Amino acid sequence: MANREASDWFECVPNFSEGRRPWVWERIGRAAEAQGATLLGAEGDPDHHRAVVTVAGGAAVIYEAALAMARVAVEAIDLRQHRGTHPRIGAVDVVPVVPLGATPMAAAVALAERIGRRLAEDLDLPVYLYGEAARTPKHRLLAELRRGGFEGLAAQLAEDPPDFGPARPHPTAGAVAVGARRLLIAFNVYLDTQDLAVARNLARRLRESSGGLPGVQALAMDTRQRGHVQVSMNLVNYPTTPLPVVLETLRAEATRLGVGVAGSELVGLMPFEALLDTARHYLALPDLRADQILEWRLARRPWETGDGAPAPGAAPPT
Repeated sequence: MANREASDWFECVPNFSEGRRPWVWERIGRAAEAQGATLLGAEGDPDHHRAVVTVAGGAAVIYEAALAMARVAVEAIDLRQHRGTHPRIGAVDVVPVVPLGATPMAAAVALAERIGRRLAEDLDLPVYLYGEAARTPKHRLLAELRRGGFEGLAAQLAEDPPDFGPARPHPTAGAVAVGARRLLIAFNVYLDTQDLAVARNLARRLRESSGGLPGVQALAMDTRQRGHVQVSMNLVNYPTTPLPVVLETLRAEATRLGVGVAGSELVGLMPFEALLDTARHYLALPDLRADQILEWRLARRPWETGDGAPAPGAAPPT
């Protein structure tokens, strides 16, 4: 793994519309590894019917890995047979490119554009560029691109043509959003109720677009077969709105509605600094530093900045 000074270091976190056949996302992960990418994680959720695969590497490696993963997904996933709680427009639903270390966002945007163009050329996929790579303001938010889902994709593409590829859905794989963004935390909270209306109410109170917390995106998810409904969140600006703020705000709002929090889950990976923020809050240790953690001190020193805190975008030592 490159060190924190590297300027050619990316995380790529594609989401695939398959959460019930583990062999599919395992095969996707192996395809990335075969291109030299470091596989950091692969996990699926049967209710969301969605898998998240996290890889890291340089631009050339991520480029080839993204293409290899997409080929597997397009071959293995048929959206005509897909039903899940998570909004989606494609078998390869979204391909975010995240700059790490000293890598500039402009490099992530350029890489996202290359990946998007090639996905259109090789797999005949309509491709929207989103996030920092968006070419129009209305494409910045994934929620806008996913509004009609796969079922409404033909009408959407006719009205709002993609940045690359045909203005018609791939018959089984739909379309794909490819973009560049900062690190985020995917954090889901299960409520001690099966009332989906409560989850919708809470999601509306939490998300920034409805006047809630800055940098919080939230949706209600029907996970009643687990005995609970879920508020699924992306924290896209976790330094401004840390995990404890999100959780305690949700607890307070849920209490007003007469329900409790049954548990939570992390999807994919979270930055080490976010874990420190959580420990600082709940232990009432506002000055807690990374270099006060034994394993951190025993690990390689280049992962620390001068004050002992993890560098922005740095991975924890292994």
